[in-house]
Amino acid sequence: MLIISAGKNAPVICATNINGDSKVKGNGMKVKSEEAPTYGMLPITALYSDDEVVAKALEILIDRFPNNATIFQAPKTSRDFLTLKLAGLEHEVFSALWLTAQNGLITYEELFRGTLTQTSIYPREVLKAALKHNAGAVIFAHNHPSGNPEPSRADELLTKDLKTALALIDIKVLDHIIVGGAETISFAERGLV
Repeated sequence: MLIISAGKNAPVICATNINGDSKVKGNGMKVKSEEAPTYGMLPITALYSDDEVVAKALEILIDRFPNNATIFQAPKTSRDFLTLKLAGLEHEVFSALWLTAQNGLITYEELFRGTLTQTSIYPREVLKAALKHNAGAVIFAHNHPSGNPEPSRADELLTKDLKTALALIDIKVLDHIIVGGAETISFAERGLV
């Protein structure tokens, strides 16, 4: 395994190859090319399971937008986060990114869980969750286990109904993202919100 670390007060690099041999370079020290070890490469899956890699990626994304941080100037971050959360599921999940009035993240919440092809969504429960979190805005998301992220007519009608209901209590629906495998569809980008 290749391990590279830098010194605390100086740009010192210590590299350890797969055999455990170490070479140090920095502060004018040089390693002659004939002394340099040959480094082996291990696939990441040899070190971590797929679930561990995804869990770590989610931790990193959550750290990128701590509570009340404005995160939606870069929609790619929310898409990446939602893809990691929803892409591998074998059943439909309807979830929400609850936001402050300034679009800072309050929390991610899984609201409803369904079957392979459908989920029942109850607008009354969505409004209760919005009020519980004192949200000012929301981004809805759900997955299509089939891998096809194209919205159905029912998806469009649900989004319209939720937007109308939440508008009554001054909560903006910013987007509804559908995750199908590694692909996503944004209702906002299609003018459906």
